[in-house]
Amino acid sequence: MNEKLLLHPDCRHFRGDIPCKPHKQHGVHCDGCSYYDPTDSHILIIKLGALGDVIRTTPLLHRLKQDHPRAMIWWLTLSPEILPPQVDVKLNLSPESLTTLRSVRFKLLYNFDKEKEACALTDQLSSDIKKGFTLKNGKCAPIDKDAEHKFATGIFDDLNKANTKSYPQELFELCGMEFQGEKYILPVNEWNDKRWKLNPKKKIIGLNTGCGGRWTSRLWPDASWVMAAKHLKKTGYEVVLLGGEQEHKKNLALAKKSGARYFGHYPLQQFINLVNRCDLVVTAVTMAMHITIGLGKKIVLFNNIFNKHEFELYGLGEILEPDFECTCFYSPTCPNNCMQYLKPERVVSSVQRLLPRK
Repeated sequence: MNEKLLLHPDCRHFRGDIPCKPHKQHGVHCDGCSYYDPTDSHILIIKLGALGDVIRTTPLLHRLKQDHPRAMIWWLTLSPEILPPQVDVKLNLSPESLTTLRSVRFKLLYNFDKEKEACALTDQLSSDIKKGFTLKNGKCAPIDKDAEHKFATGIFDDLNKANTKSYPQELFELCGMEFQGEKYILPVNEWNDKRWKLNPKKKIIGLNTGCGGRWTSRLWPDASWVMAAKHLKKTGYEVVLLGGEQEHKKNLALAKKSGARYFGHYPLQQFINLVNRCDLVVTAVTMAMHITIGLGKKIVLFNNIFNKHEFELYGLGEILEPDFECTCFYSPTCPNNCMQYLKPERVVSSVQRLLPRK
């Protein structure tokens, strides 16, 4: 081949190491390609985890795409599988990813994590503008005034309790922007399972019974789940128990006692698909909460250890807290087991308000 090859390395689809998708799908070359999408800069988001925190950071993508339509958006995370297609380069935290990032000059870098490794990386990488948190004298520190509010509420409980801003509002302000109701972006892959035989004539209520192994202070008593499930079934709802591998034995027992449906536990994308079959989900503050909000489903949210103003429900639901003044704010365990004071009758009433059967 003697002719000089015409390339568009600035194209959003161009990879350099392997063929781009338009070429694989349509056989096109850079010369005269109708899929050519030129870019002019790179933006990096550092939000490592947990998975739910990654999901609730996705509203920022709306604004970045609006304000920087020709930028390539990179995201470094522990959960790249949950990132939506608006992210051009999805990187897992690994030595290979860090090597790559150190060779790129970014226009904007947003670090939303206070972990030392994220802050240290923010300090080390090259970017015209950096927002969020960095490392100073071996400790996390706000980069500028925009990050001071979020920084302070993370280290002083009294300031956290007094805060009236939601997480998305704090996130946008940390970036020097104003939150305007931008919603989560959550990709859904269709996955059909014949075991999911749900009654299409009934409203489907998902009961997410777990909360992870670390924050057991958020657990609702098993007896309360059974009572709520029985009442909801009696009043005409289809009730499905949700959870991961950790809740499997528990959900088997709850299903037997309550008559609720339980299909088992699934990998992430299948779990998202199952939640998407529900009309409303009852859950504590967990990954399932963020998935429910991301899918635009109705939600009854249990809260006892966090500031309720933190949660942006986008008008989709209600937050229920125990009828008990407790001291377990941001505590992994609760000395009073205060969630026992959230009565099943309140939960059922919230479901009926948010999702009438007719």
